[in-house]
Amino acid sequence: MPTTPFDAAARALHSDLVAWRRHLHRHPELAFREVATADFVRERLAELGIEASAPLAGGTGLTALVRGRGDGPTVALRADMDALPIPEDTRADYASTVPGVAHLCGHDAHTAMLLGAATLLRRLPPAYGHVKLLFQPAEEDGGGAEKMIADGALERPAVGAVFALHVDPRFPAGRTGVVVGPAHAAADGLDIEVVGAGGHAAYPHLSVDAVTVAAQVVTALQHVVSRHSDPLAPLVLTIGTIQGGFARNVIAPSVNLSGTVRSFDAELRQGLPGLVERVVQGVVAAHGATARVTYTMGYPATINDPALVPTFDAAAAAVVGADAHAHLAPTMGGEDFAYYAERVPAVIGRLGVRDEARGFVHPLHHPRFDLDEAALPLGAALLAEAARGWLDTQA
Repeated sequence: MPTTPFDAAARALHSDLVAWRRHLHRHPELAFREVATADFVRERLAELGIEASAPLAGGTGLTALVRGRGDGPTVALRADMDALPIPEDTRADYASTVPGVAHLCGHDAHTAMLLGAATLLRRLPPAYGHVKLLFQPAEEDGGGAEKMIADGALERPAVGAVFALHVDPRFPAGRTGVVVGPAHAAADGLDIEVVGAGGHAAYPHLSVDAVTVAAQVVTALQHVVSRHSDPLAPLVLTIGTIQGGFARNVIAPSVNLSGTVRSFDAELRQGLPGLVERVVQGVVAAHGATARVTYTMGYPATINDPALVPTFDAAAAAVVGADAHAHLAPTMGGEDFAYYAERVPAVIGRLGVRDEARGFVHPLHHPRFDLDEAALPLGAALLAEAARGWLDTQA
């Protein structure tokens, strides 16, 4: 049974949380374009008597401070606000009204739950210390967390710890989880242009076929994972796009490949650009082609502070019960919450939103992703309880 003072108040907020989430779901905005979303957040905070900061992180990020009854340290709670450039296919009456853009990663729920946590903390303020709310743009693309930090989101007052939640369709509403230590992989980008010499398909010996060379490059890159890295160090290298050629009877002069590289180990990650370059250049040289390789370092790995996880565990146990909370395995998915975790102790947990009876079973980023809104009060209460719990440990 729940043992948090926020439980009853969170349940009473259910209809508000659903209304907020559905409003945001109908009006999704992409990275650094979350203007209406930020205005909506600012208006809800004003209704609570909470003043939001001047715009941060390119103009759409916000912070706000919920003051406790007594002075003390500050803990932060973060929600990301951006949507994805993917058409929605849920047919829900609250489906996206913006063509080609939808909240298919649950950031609408994250924002609604942080507004809910703000409401709870305003009604039941901490006895000691303060809670900073971080409403962040551009998690999906653009590193909004890094820009929030650069604009002082972890300062004035200084933040001692950060908590966040991410919805997870693997688990039903009422279940939560957290990873101890490395939680989300570093997510880097890879772009390769293979350049050959085009020609007529009937005379391959007079050309350098960029398509067949690119195929060899794709195959060879898999050896980076299977034969050039420690098998005990998780590593994923995926080529997601191949573009090239003009017609079935034309040998393509060039082919463009793009992909992603995911890893946890910092030393391994630093060596990957050189290793990928060496493998690619070796393959294309063997076939008389050339290549241009662009390796882009993306989000670093997200490391949940092991010393902070027990505070999250206690908060989850208070909200959903200890039997409904678990320690989880890491994921190779990227998360720009990593930037907060590089600077202060931080933990991002998972909140179950699966409902098989209603068909809410699709993974994140799927056109038919949707979630069980019964999880929203749990998420709001969990965020508030984690903040209160951390402040109690500091007292």
